Amino acid sequence: MIIFPAIDLKEGQCVRLLEGRMDSATVYSRDPGGTARNWQEQGASFIHVVDLDGAFAGKPRNREAIRQILEAVEVPVQVGGGIRDLETMEELFSMGVNRVILGSAAILKPELVAEAGRRYGAKVLVGIDARDGRVAIQGWGETVSKTALQLAREVKELGVQRIVFTDIRRDGRLSGPNLGATGELARDSGLKVIASGGVSSLEDIRAVKALEKDGVEGAIVGKALYTGAVKLPEALALARGGV
Repeated sequence: MIIFPAIDLKEGQCVRLLEGRMDSATVYSRDPGGTARNWQEQGASFIHVVDLDGAFAGKPRNREAIRQILEAVEVPVQVGGGIRDLETMEELFSMGVNRVILGSAAILKPELVAEAGRRYGAKVLVGIDARDGRVAIQGWGETVSKTALQLAREVKELGVQRIVFTDIRRDGRLSGPNLGATGELARDSGLKVIASGGVSSLEDIRAVKALEKDGVEGAIVGKALYTGAVKLPEALALARGGV
């Protein structure tokens, strides 16, 4: 199982939000590149980056911070937030981004998801963010009628192989991930799933790892790393099969 340290960018700074609310941002670092380097030095094999401003604006707003991260590390980096066209994807790939994550576009522009899948294959993921089971888009500001499972099945038909699933109610609360919904989504969709939102302890990571048999292949960890509730080397050892 892969542990993805999360770097959420707001105005060039590394922050964490509570349930996706921009007015709840806590700044943890003003050095995105240094933060990424720190996670790499502690053993991270993949970095997860979200352009929060981009998610709300509908186009990337933190290119310079993303560039700093890419220059600071050698491990692969996946980026989401405000990616709504092929030109933006091409720009990010040319900068050195390994994978891009489409969010609102999966609802607003399914034809883009299909074309991106044809062009870039496994380099394109879809982020499915759910509030009480329903999909949230536009920086989590709008909830639509479609369920997470309905959207997962639709993007699979479009050629997507892997999704990032976030339960918004758990995000930033250190209350534990929604294991039931995550496992069910993986089993019922047949997609590879990266769990996101709420990881607060090594016990949570152990619980997510138990879902590997269902198709859950990783966990994104944010606030718990920044507060010290979870130590990255310990999380990585557990994810590799330790106890």
